[in-house]
Amino acid sequence: MKNPAPPEHPSNQLSRHMVRELRSDHAGETGAVYIYKGIRAVARWRQDAELLAFARQHGDTEAEHLHLMEDWLPAERRSRLLVPWRMAGWLTGALPALFGRRAVYGTIAAVETFVDVHYQQQIDHLQQHGGPEGLLPLLLHCQADEQHHRDEAASLAGAHTPWLLRLWCAVVGLGSGAAVVLARRV
Repeated sequence: MKNPAPPEHPSNQLSRHMVRELRSDHAGETGAVYIYKGIRAVARWRQDAELLAFARQHGDTEAEHLHLMEDWLPAERRSRLLVPWRMAGWLTGALPALFGRRAVYGTIAAVETFVDVHYQQQIDHLQQHGGPEGLLPLLLHCQADEQHHRDEAASLAGAHTPWLLRLWCAVVGLGSGAAVVLARRV
């Protein structure tokens, strides 16, 4: 008896546009996993149990998102810049953690605000142009998690944001935007 053909990989059903978008999502989720690794490293060093618990919980969610993206995007279609994304992510987590919880929470709120908009653009594209079955629910699921992270972090950061933290968050937002543009291409 002849073996049946293997099922088509989901990435073969993606438009070129969506491959590029998922490449940026995979790179972003890789960076996110490392943001929380950076936070955890500093939180352990500072013996900050609250921050460590926050980073573990959020990091687990980001690791789940990364695995979901890997199911959709085989290794040969992922960004070739994963090492720099890991390093940038780790520093984006560790540096604010050196300044305390509020800096971390403000950073996470800024990152997740960017990610929410990024996912919404992809969701809008799929709703307008269609796409493979299962992709829209995946993006909606990831977006909902990121919105929850954003809202929780913003609540923990407090109402008043010092100017230096606002400046840092603006830099993080610009860096996230540049990373998406680069990850779509490389």
